[in-house]
Amino acid sequence: MRILTVTLALVPVVAFAAVAFAPVASAAEPKLATREMNDLNWMEFRKLVPARIDTVLVTVGTMEPHGVINNGADNTAPVAIARALAEEVNALVAPHIPYGVTGAMAPYPGALHIPDEAFRGYVRAVLDGMVKNGFRRIVVLNGHGGPQTAILDAVTREVAFAHGVETMVINWWALCSDVTQEIFGEDGGHAGINETAFVQAINPKLVHKELYTGKEMATANPAPGAWSATPFPSSITLYKPGQGWPTDFDQKKADEYYKRVVAKVGALIKDTVKKWNAAGLK
Repeated sequence: MRILTVTLALVPVVAFAAVAFAPVASAAEPKLATREMNDLNWMEFRKLVPARIDTVLVTVGTMEPHGVINNGADNTAPVAIARALAEEVNALVAPHIPYGVTGAMAPYPGALHIPDEAFRGYVRAVLDGMVKNGFRRIVVLNGHGGPQTAILDAVTREVAFAHGVETMVINWWALCSDVTQEIFGEDGGHAGINETAFVQAINPKLVHKELYTGKEMATANPAPGAWSATPFPSSITLYKPGQGWPTDFDQKKADEYYKRVVAKVGALIKDTVKKWNAAGLK
């Protein structure tokens, strides 16, 4: 089996593009009524996995403050990406894992932190269960950074080695840093111009522009080893000093950003699977 991991935080319902993916479905097979594991009956699931579908998208996030967008932004983004891509990459969407390793943002109202070892063990059990149920490829779409990314990398690799499957982890904001530059002309940040735009495209009601009071709401991420603070002094953090504030709130840019991020994540998944197949690794 192989596992894919993707990082991201709900998204407007996006029509799934019908693109052939391994295993290739017959032209006579009807379109699925749902790609959500949560909504399938066990007998329906048994017919689908792995005969028609051997890939699962596992979304992971956390609850933490995000400037003027929702605390669950790290959940909103990967879930939206998974739903937008499920048909295109012929995958099912697993129930979302909403709590993660929040860290220094945990003291803010509404935030939740799961200790590293508890998170690691839980995610490992979930991925082992996906293998048990017949999935041969696991793609993790991650919505939260920090130590969580390293944990997901390690756990998915362990599962791949233990079960002979294929795994992958995708951190959408890092993968699409070039898209951020192209759309906004600058780098982004946690709850910065990029993440705020992505959530705005999914659901504008989750963006509270009236709460934005200016650049003093943000702090640039410290250089490694320079300093740390708990709680972190701002709920908006900038990747680079002097750029990335969520001051735009332009809906057209937000929609274009969302479209291009989803396309780039989808292209990566398809390209990786194509190369796995070519290498005879299935």
